[in-house]
Amino acid sequence: MKKLSIIIPVYNEEKTIHLILDKVRKVTLPQNIEKEIIIVNDCSTDATTKAIQDYKESHSDFPIYFFEHEKNKGKGAALHTGIAKATGDYTIIQDADLEYDPNEYAILLQPVLDGFADVVYGSRFMGGNAHRVLFFWHTIGNRFLTFLSNMFTNLNLTDMETCYKLFNTQLLQTLKLKEKRFGFEPEVTAKIARIPKIRIYEVGISYYGRTYDEGKKINWKDGFKAIFCIIKYGLLRL
Repeated sequence: MKKLSIIIPVYNEEKTIHLILDKVRKVTLPQNIEKEIIIVNDCSTDATTKAIQDYKESHSDFPIYFFEHEKNKGKGAALHTGIAKATGDYTIIQDADLEYDPNEYAILLQPVLDGFADVVYGSRFMGGNAHRVLFFWHTIGNRFLTFLSNMFTNLNLTDMETCYKLFNTQLLQTLKLKEKRFGFEPEVTAKIARIPKIRIYEVGISYYGRTYDEGKKINWKDGFKAIFCIIKYGLLRL
């Protein structure tokens, strides 16, 4: 039976982690695909650890594998830990907030299950699904970063920075990923695009964005770091 590894990097998400886990737990995947939940706590300073442990105890039949960093290393580093631990046929990244809807896993899985894709990106800028109306300059920034990334990868993605990326796990684990923070997105895109005969697809997803008051963490400094990483991994091919 096929299995989907769901990697959830967390940092100070005590208020929402149980909500996203509820959503993931209730999702029914196509073709009876099993779920493997891998949570990596990047040294949270709030009660995230207790919230996860409490959830595990109250849902003992739900397959959660929990790992913790002894010091804060960044989202990318948490993803590296999760990727190394994944045992599923496919791997998807799930943020611990409520911006992305796990009910849409099936949408991302379909091109893979149909035999067309090895990698599927969930685009916030495609399709007719619900999208919260928020920051103009964030949208412009995301589109610019995607455009710049496409120039180096020769892909025609609409949303390189999306959280929802679904991979063939074996392919993903062959990549030597280095970026420990928000440079993960351009790095993994650049490196996955270099795999010979790789089949990358994109599907439209919904997006329930958060404001900074609601816990959004990425900022303009991360945007400049992403530009650096796009050039670094696109031009220098490190």
